[in-house]
Amino acid sequence: MSDSSIPVTHAGSLPRTEELIAANAARALEPDGFTLRRTPEFETLLSQAVADLVARQRSYGVTVPGDGEYGHAMTSAVDYGAWWSYVFQRVGGLELTGEDLFSWPHVESSPGNIQLTNMLHRRDWVRFRQAYSDPHSGIATGKTATAFPSTTGELSWRGQAAVDSDIANLRAGLDAAGAETGFLTSLSPGSGARIPNRHYASEEEHIWAWAEVMRHEYQAITDAGLIVQIDDPSVAENWDQISPEPSVEDYRRFTQIRIEALNWALRGIPEEQVRFHLCWGSWHGPHTTDIEFRHIVDLMLGVNAKYYAFEAANARHEHEYRIWEDVALPEGKVIAPGIVSHATNVVEHPELVAQRIERFARLVGAENVIASTDCGLGGRLHPQIAHAKLETLGLGAALAAQRLF
Repeated sequence: MSDSSIPVTHAGSLPRTEELIAANAARALEPDGFTLRRTPEFETLLSQAVADLVARQRSYGVTVPGDGEYGHAMTSAVDYGAWWSYVFQRVGGLELTGEDLFSWPHVESSPGNIQLTNMLHRRDWVRFRQAYSDPHSGIATGKTATAFPSTTGELSWRGQAAVDSDIANLRAGLDAAGAETGFLTSLSPGSGARIPNRHYASEEEHIWAWAEVMRHEYQAITDAGLIVQIDDPSVAENWDQISPEPSVEDYRRFTQIRIEALNWALRGIPEEQVRFHLCWGSWHGPHTTDIEFRHIVDLMLGVNAKYYAFEAANARHEHEYRIWEDVALPEGKVIAPGIVSHATNVVEHPELVAQRIERFARLVGAENVIASTDCGLGGRLHPQIAHAKLETLGLGAALAAQRLF
């Protein structure tokens, strides 16, 4: 960490170019119906797009850039699920069954026995049914590049070529831009296990199987000298997908299993190469049934990582920066709070960006803060707006550094 500047990064996904979206849409599917074929022509286009993106991030003042998740296929400009759906290209034991998060049966939970219900029975979705059902409300989450499969057999890793491609593309972009390091995102076991399970005897067994396969991706990224960002909205977002609302104690037990499985998958990987990203789901809905950060912040800090990224700029969670008045950041840990948000088209003023950074710096120390985005900007905001937000993030971080150092 620099002692005279505020590092700048983002939460992973950035808007894809029109050419990359079109190229993904043109890719043929393998016989399984959800694996996209890779061709030399596509690989060349992808490599150049990542190189251009890394250079652009650097021009905005982003000091820890990523590949924008360009290796995670999107076939439309609006896609809230690419951070998740990409992994199905890389894991064996899956197949299309016609069952997904929207179509599986509604499940009622009870004390001591909580389960995820389907997306349509999320408590926020039920409460604002008219808004969520209105295609003009601005809540629509777009479409994913492929259908979601179910687990129907023993999970296995088949994604080495894909993650090797991601690594090579980012490394080439970093080298060309003169950047020391960067990060790639990877799915958590708890999030992977949210698809229907038709094979394992229990939910817990399913989660641990996902931990076993995802370890391969974590290891590959960190062996290449890069930072792996674990994307795990399930830690916070699952709360809203349980009906009726569970007790906090039950939910924490439900979530602890996911933390333990992730830490097992991260065993032996240096903490300084691990960043954990927590969010409450990035759709543009009311979010009135989000769990309060104070109930899960210690679970987040229980992940074996050096860096912790979380939403802190949107209207539902900005006030929660004050939890750091009561929660001590462990020695050697660093937070990467959202300073600009994916949840609004309004581009934050650099002065507001600086003020938000300074809040956290006063609470945990300026040397322990990285300026980031709430969540991925790709698939959620128009590219012009997303890039303007990255630019203002860099400007605000520079302004904050002038005051703090």
